[in-house]
Amino acid sequence: MSKKDNGATLILSYLNEKNRPYSAQDVFCNLQKQHGLGKTAVVKAMELLALEGKIKEKAYGKQKIYFADQSQFKDVNDADLKAMDRQISELSAEVQSLTQTCRQLDAELKELNSSLTTKEMQSEIQELKAECSGYRGRLEKIKSATNHVTPEEKEKVYKERNVYVKEWKKRKRMASDMMNQILEGYPKSKKEFLDEVGVETDEDCKVVVPST
Repeated sequence: MSKKDNGATLILSYLNEKNRPYSAQDVFCNLQKQHGLGKTAVVKAMELLALEGKIKEKAYGKQKIYFADQSQFKDVNDADLKAMDRQISELSAEVQSLTQTCRQLDAELKELNSSLTTKEMQSEIQELKAECSGYRGRLEKIKSATNHVTPEEKEKVYKERNVYVKEWKKRKRMASDMMNQILEGYPKSKKEFLDEVGVETDEDCKVVVPST
């Protein structure tokens, strides 16, 4: 493209090739990115081509539409049109089929990309084997230990725990009852009383009495 024709040769070739109506804005958008044409240059070039009779121009209100001069194309009869329609239908079906195939291949590619490679799989197997070996070692140590707790010893510990928890609850209840009696004649609040006598409650220490 020479600077002298301001893109006119390129635009003429484009309109003849596409053989469909375009506005100057359409042509600018379609050619600007690839060929770097400016909008003003496109408008002037298309107006010049129309003035020279190389393309046709139609005005619709304030907008102008440009298209290739149809006299340069040979006449098409009904048989040719039907043949073109069949070809369009065949090509459309082929495009649809290829599109579907591309989607399937794209899905397969994504699945393969998300899968582990053979090398990664072998590495992961080795890591799992090492992990299993560590677990087996720990299990053997536990089995071979001589300080296992017998069921009888376990039962004894649970019973003692229940005794201590019951005693805890009993003493907590007794202390609460005594404090409530004192507070009946105490002129200050419960918190102030506890602070004065230096008593810390389970709640102060964030301790919860276990269930039995």
